[in-house]
This record gives sequence, structure tokens and C-alpha cells, in this order.
Amino acid sequence: MQYLKSDFYYDLPEEQIAQTPAEPRDSSRLLVYDRSTDKTEHRIFRDVADYLKAGDVLVVNNTKVLPARIYAHTENGGAVEVLLLKRLEKDRWEVLVKPGKKCVRGRTLYVSEELSLTVEDITDSGERIVRFNYDGIFEDILNRVGNMPLPPYIKKKLEDKSRYQTVYAQKDGSAAAPTAGLHFTPALLDGLREKGVEIAEVLLHVGLGTFRPVKEEIITEHKMHSEYYEIGEEAAETINRAKREGRRIIAVGTTSVRTLESAADESGYVKACSGNTEIFIYPPYKFKCVDALITNFHLPESTLIMLVAALTGREKVLSLYETAVREGYRFFSFGDAMMVL
Repeated sequence: MQYLKSDFYYDLPEEQIAQTPAEPRDSSRLLVYDRSTDKTEHRIFRDVADYLKAGDVLVVNNTKVLPARIYAHTENGGAVEVLLLKRLEKDRWEVLVKPGKKCVRGRTLYVSEELSLTVEDITDSGERIVRFNYDGIFEDILNRVGNMPLPPYIKKKLEDKSRYQTVYAQKDGSAAAPTAGLHFTPALLDGLREKGVEIAEVLLHVGLGTFRPVKEEIITEHKMHSEYYEIGEEAAETINRAKREGRRIIAVGTTSVRTLESAADESGYVKACSGNTEIFIYPPYKFKCVDALITNFHLPESTLIMLVAALTGREKVLSLYETAVREGYRFFSFGDAMMVL
């Protein structure tokens, strides 16, 4: 069946778009859908432990969000907003700029006394390839001048930058948080380990795909943006051992799903590897590695709701979202969570 973008639309009242994270993290709500029984339950996120058992492997994405939104100006004082998307080489990045007309090839933009950037090229889809100029350590300077790249639907200022990071974030490189992981606390993770749940860390640096809406009406014509991923030896071994023994692989977030499904062979085994993925998962995709998913509630007509629909079926995901709207769940990055078993 050929799906249209409009097949993944649902109505959401604006007041249900979460503007602030839940406090504490694991106090957000959790909608649990069991595919084997077709039953739905409404819980609190910390109750996720009730649905996980010894031997399950929870796969998390340990990427760390860069303070990737910076405000620059031209030599004439014109303001430009720059969003870092992807590191290409040490000082060369792919970025989004606004307004684009001020960012022609060869133009230098000034951020602070210690940082500027020069536009080297323009991609076919309008992103800029820039080279940063600075003295010192780039990451330190970025931490001083950069801002957390919150999505445009979050209007409220984030007081604590750490709330847009998972508690297990390690490797700098994302332009957005893997938001399903924001609900976990160190205590919750420790409790799961004590229960016998194994936790495997993979990496996918979240890039432009998160910001790019599906424009084509026929979804198969949409092209995903390339994102960098890694699976280390230890994670691959943990996942493959569980696969051999018939234990469940439960992905935390769509980014973990995309990493695992990019690396998996037809039997669901993964190898230690790194590379770039453009995988686009939508119905009737057959999952090779992932058995269950913990995720947030995603934007209408987004590639993310399409991925969840590949696990539940299109009609069911829309029905679950209608239930979540009716029950007053909070949506998107700082919103509540859903678990699909």
C-alpha cells in the first residue's frame, strides 16, 4: 500500500504541547500498548520497570546535545541565526542559517571576539557548509556562546540546560535531544539493572532529519537526511547474545531504533560498526532487531510517527494518539511517553 503524508495526520490542541520538562524526570505519564493483547494502560513513567524483565536489553542513545544554536552578525551588523547540524571535519560543519540571503559563499559571520565562521559552500537543499575560525578549544567556546537548540514549538525559556540532555549523554554531536531518554533517572536505571535488565549504549547524532518536515505527499518520495551512528563491540555483543537466547531488545527512542535497524542483518544480529544512515522506517517495514519501543508522542505527519506506525500499524497508532489527546497527555520533546510492547 502506498501511504500519503496526510494518512499520518491527527488533531492536537496547542495547550497539550509540553513547554517544560516533567519534574522529576520519571514523573511523566506513560501510555503502554501491548500488541499481543491489544490492551492499553495508563501509568507513570517510573512504572516502566513493571513491563521489563530480567534478560531484557534496553538500548539507549548516548549522544549529547551541543549548544548548537548561535547568534552571529555580518560585518554590517545584520543578525543571523546559525544552527549546527553535522560536523564534517574538525572545523567544517553543515549548518542551517536564517536568513539565508545574508549567507552567500565567502561571507564571514561574527559570533564573539573569539569565534567567527566563513561560508564555504551551499548545499542543494540550502544548508551552508561553514568553517569556524577561533583560538582555543572549539567545544569550550561553543559552551560559552551557544544556546540549546530547542524546537520551535517550545516557546518557554529552558532554565536548566541539563534538562534537554539524557542522564547518560556522553558524546557531543546532536542538534536535538533523543527525547524518549529524557524520562530516565539514575535511580530508575539502577533499579532496572538490579532487576536483571541489561543496558546497551549506542550512538546516533540527531541532525537535520528531526527538523525537516515531510513535504512530499507520497511518503516514499521523502528523503531522510544522513545522520552519523556507532555501535561498539560491547553493545553489539550484548544485543547479539540476547538475540541468540530469544530475549527482547527494547529500543529507547526512534534514534536507537534507526541505529539498530541500520546495522542489523536479516536475522537481527548487529555488528560493531559506524557510518551514516538515511534509513526511513514506515509501514509495512519488518523489524529485524527491535522487539519493543519506548518513545514520546510525535508531530503529525512526521517521519517519527510513521516509524511508530510501522510497529503498531497506522490505524492503531492514530487510535492511540487520539486516546492520548483525550486523556490529556503532554506531547512532543518535553511531553509524556509511550511504550509499545
